[in-house]
Amino acid sequence: MYIYSGMSKVSEFLKNDKHYPILTGIAAGLYPLLFYYSNNFTLINSWDHLWYFLGVFLGIPIVSFYFLYRIFKINSLSKWQKYLLPFLNVFVFLFLMKVCLYAGLQKKITLGILIASGLFAWFLWKHYKKAVVFQLLLACIGIYTFTNTMISQLNFSKEWMQQPDDIGEVVLEKKPNIYFIQPDGYVNFSELSKGEYRYEDSKFEQYLLNENFTNYADFRSNYGSTLSSNSSIFMMKHHFYNKGTSFSEGLNARNIIISDNTVLNVLKNNGYTTHFISEKPYLLLNRPEIGFHTTNFKYGDIPFISSGLKLKREVIDDLKVEFERQADTPHFYFMELFSPGHIPNAKIASTGIEGERLKWIDSLEESNEKLTNLIDAIKTHDPKALIMILSDHGGYVGLEYAREANDKTADRDLIYSMFSSQLSIHWPDNDAPEFENELKSSVNVFRVLFSHLSNNKKYLQHLQDDSSYMIVYNGAPKGVYQYLDAQGNVTFKKQTLFTK
Repeated sequence: MYIYSGMSKVSEFLKNDKHYPILTGIAAGLYPLLFYYSNNFTLINSWDHLWYFLGVFLGIPIVSFYFLYRIFKINSLSKWQKYLLPFLNVFVFLFLMKVCLYAGLQKKITLGILIASGLFAWFLWKHYKKAVVFQLLLACIGIYTFTNTMISQLNFSKEWMQQPDDIGEVVLEKKPNIYFIQPDGYVNFSELSKGEYRYEDSKFEQYLLNENFTNYADFRSNYGSTLSSNSSIFMMKHHFYNKGTSFSEGLNARNIIISDNTVLNVLKNNGYTTHFISEKPYLLLNRPEIGFHTTNFKYGDIPFISSGLKLKREVIDDLKVEFERQADTPHFYFMELFSPGHIPNAKIASTGIEGERLKWIDSLEESNEKLTNLIDAIKTHDPKALIMILSDHGGYVGLEYAREANDKTADRDLIYSMFSSQLSIHWPDNDAPEFENELKSSVNVFRVLFSHLSNNKKYLQHLQDDSSYMIVYNGAPKGVYQYLDAQGNVTFKKQTLFTK
């Protein structure tokens, strides 16, 4: 009965001569809105984003369609009125879908959309209501997809964030200024000269040794992306991708890293002033509440639709600004660099395995120069600084493109290409912890650091497992798999335990 009634209303809508500018505007924007939210929810899950997207995808089309339709009722324009809504509907729908798929203007694509909309309006204006019905049907599908996305987000458990002890209340007896420098995708020195990388230049490695850094060989990350790795680092816990299906998104990770995490809370509880300084605003895209005392990007600088990779600032310049206004407290700096990075995500952007290896090496040399300048500046200003270089994951060299990481592999060199990461620490006055052999993977770095600074070994009783994990889609049943065990041996075991 309800289906028949609905079909009857659709038939009446298609046959009558009335025009519905408001409904036509809603139809043009509703599915693109739902599509964008379903596919990018973790990038735009803020109230600011919601109001922005409602305004752009629905508000502007509704208002503009209605007023232009009224304006075109004027006698001098009335002969063109029949083409107006067909043109606007198709143009806005296709343009908004382009926005969903590609950030930026893309002049050639926009011109193509403009031409296609004009041709539709000229030749098929009598059938534009069919396009409206089709768009509304797509929106019904979009509502279903968006609902599933929301349910999966709301069902993400926070149980993994609970600490097994009272490390959140740890009292630090030593409070050096801490500089956490994270070069994206920087592979450990122990891996660079072999495996997929075959990079022999040890100039930067020797520079660090000359500057009294300790380089920790065979160190590795536990997860395969910036977000998944850093959320684990700052919570000092395993999340096992939180039952997710994306190894780079889906963990509410930006809010954890930037807003509220155990590491940040420990530092602030111990009187630290905290700073986030980044080359690019990637971790700020969804406008999380800022848990750091200062950041070098303001939300007014960041577009609502953005990958966060086009805006760029010089970390060393912004660090020097903070030096000039440094308060009389201990300071913690989290500095994010985006080189050497990893190979492209998509096959279409890849130059092939060897081509990407050579590009990565060029980026590595650029990264070494940045790191050298940064360390020199820090040590000149702050000779007793605790400086930690800790990369988030490997460079994925050896794969043709990064998404191949989701294909099952037992290749030791490829696995280490994903997870090998650099850890180098400058301990003030060469005061390294006696238990520094516990520094094997990124999840435990801050727990070891806080144990050392508090002179309390009890916190070492709850070190996390040093295994590394990847989500696999192809070659095995989809799921989270252990790729490296606690000793760094290659394995392949499906992760079934998701509790704390």
